[in-house]
Amino acid sequence: MTVAMDVRTFHARRRFAEVASGRIAYVDEGEGPAALFVHGVPLNGFHWRHVIARAGRARRCIAPDLMGMGYSEISSTQDVSFVAQARMLKELIDALGLERVDLVGNDSGGAVAQIFAASYPERLRSLTLTNADVHDNWPPKQVLPIIALARKGAAASVFQPLLDDPAAARRRFESGESVPLFRCYADPGIVTDELIRVYIEPILSNAGRRAAFDRYWVGFDCAQTVAIEPQLRRLRVPTLIVWGLADFFFDVKWAYWLKETIPGAVRVVEVPDARLFFPEDRPEALAAPLLAHWGAT
Repeated sequence: MTVAMDVRTFHARRRFAEVASGRIAYVDEGEGPAALFVHGVPLNGFHWRHVIARAGRARRCIAPDLMGMGYSEISSTQDVSFVAQARMLKELIDALGLERVDLVGNDSGGAVAQIFAASYPERLRSLTLTNADVHDNWPPKQVLPIIALARKGAAASVFQPLLDDPAAARRRFESGESVPLFRCYADPGIVTDELIRVYIEPILSNAGRRAAFDRYWVGFDCAQTVAIEPQLRRLRVPTLIVWGLADFFFDVKWAYWLKETIPGAVRVVEVPDARLFFPEDRPEALAAPLLAHWGAT
């Protein structure tokens, strides 16, 4: 295992790929066959740093920033739906000259990964899915207020207070309030002021980025994943499913729905005391089965 990237290293090592969908930011660490890591909302590629530190000796680990989040740059008219995000990933691996990848997805990035797998199965060596939007299980009820604000162009109002006063947000969470970002970790201590800045600052940095972030939320439509069920039922790519059991967004029953639906699914690994973003605060719980999965495939 190598030392995980800190924020300064993340910024210093950022690269960009010019593709049809925009100027896509990514980090590229490690060596070997390529693995592509897809984050959720409101995160960026930094989310994967601890898993990459454990996997970088087995794979060349590429972690892009999805459109509408992180440091990727897109036009004001760019589609940021999950289907469009999957298409962007195809453009990215084409631009990097990669024939096939091991694909790993979490949260909304897990739904993007499913759509990619259904659309481009020939580009995958393996697939790994963690807690994610699946079939018709989304959007989760907990994010409906954010979607309603996004339709008014105001999703930033939910996240700006975290950036303005992280200590106050932390106190609200400790008093029992369900505060975005904090509520997604079993160990909320991981949500430092620095982490809040690396995730939230780029999203809110200008009007164009705030509008793209709104579009991301407005695009939450489970029709995108319901539509790919027939393709998933034919998907024979070796698929690992790792699920945090303390996640109140996505119940573990959806892990088993994936297992029963995807013919290539090999097993479900249950992770006790792990919430939605567990690849960040419980990285070994994903890295160990992931490395074993890659070794087996």
